Amino acid sequence: MRYDVFADDRQSALPPVTGGPGQTAGSTGPVSTGLASTPGTSDSSESVGRMEVESLSKYYETKTGIREVIKDLTLSIPEGRVTAIMGPSGCGKSALINLLAGYEKPSGGRITIDRLPVTGAGPDRLVVFQETALFPWLTTFENVAYGPKIRKELKGEKLGEVIMNLLRTVGLDEFRDKYPSQLSGGMQRRAELVRALVNRPKVMLLDEPFRGLDAMTRSLMRDYYLELFERHKSTQVFVTSELDEGLLIADRLAIVTNRPGQIKKILDINLPRPRDESLRGDPRYLALKAEALELLHEEAVKSFKAGAVNSADFVGAYAALG
Repeated sequence: MRYDVFADDRQSALPPVTGGPGQTAGSTGPVSTGLASTPGTSDSSESVGRMEVESLSKYYETKTGIREVIKDLTLSIPEGRVTAIMGPSGCGKSALINLLAGYEKPSGGRITIDRLPVTGAGPDRLVVFQETALFPWLTTFENVAYGPKIRKELKGEKLGEVIMNLLRTVGLDEFRDKYPSQLSGGMQRRAELVRALVNRPKVMLLDEPFRGLDAMTRSLMRDYYLELFERHKSTQVFVTSELDEGLLIADRLAIVTNRPGQIKKILDINLPRPRDESLRGDPRYLALKAEALELLHEEAVKSFKAGAVNSADFVGAYAALG
């Protein structure tokens, strides 16, 4: 069966590749489209995707002075595994994702991918954001095809087959011709995941990608995500505010301190794969959850006292200790 990458002349409405990797014309921020790399970034077809963060710091100059978001943060991100990041509101999780992606430069320290310094954004690292970044004038299929088409890595029937296989995996094959406005929130998030994967990045960076979804949809998204990970095994950095989500998907859970963010502790999630919701009753899972809750509660209290989170966040973290 033949799949046309673009069925009509709508590709003429695509934004030109300007403003640097991961950005589209007129955009104020990057989108996960996987465009050409910048000097100093590695080719996504090489090596394995191991990242090292060494003594990383990030601060911003504000009207009231220096705002230090991350301070002396060191973290190893092993290849082919999921590293989940958790911490109180305002501790620098999103800033860390932007630094790993190369969208911002560190104030101190260094970041490497496969021993090469990260000097900017590149196709070896793609970000899935909290908000949808699908192009509203393109269909589901065309959105997924956008990155490979721009880079001219896959063409015609081969590209169509790859995309349709991915869409089938996440249950979107029957929605290939639908526009983002015709998709539910969960469907849009699935399309985002597939659009990132089709570009074959070494590292996927996910900044609370399921935030705002209802509980049932979020649970289904975890299932789709886990299935995609088991098939592709690329390096993943996954920011989440849901502890059960972190424990179910991750191989390692990095707890970040209250601002300025540092790594408080890394928990190894040595639980069998493939995983599903039934794992929640496993004694090993419950022990890991109790330890993580204690660590998170300590930082939530500090964050609450500093005024960085509202009372609902604090009460929720405390009640979860149960």
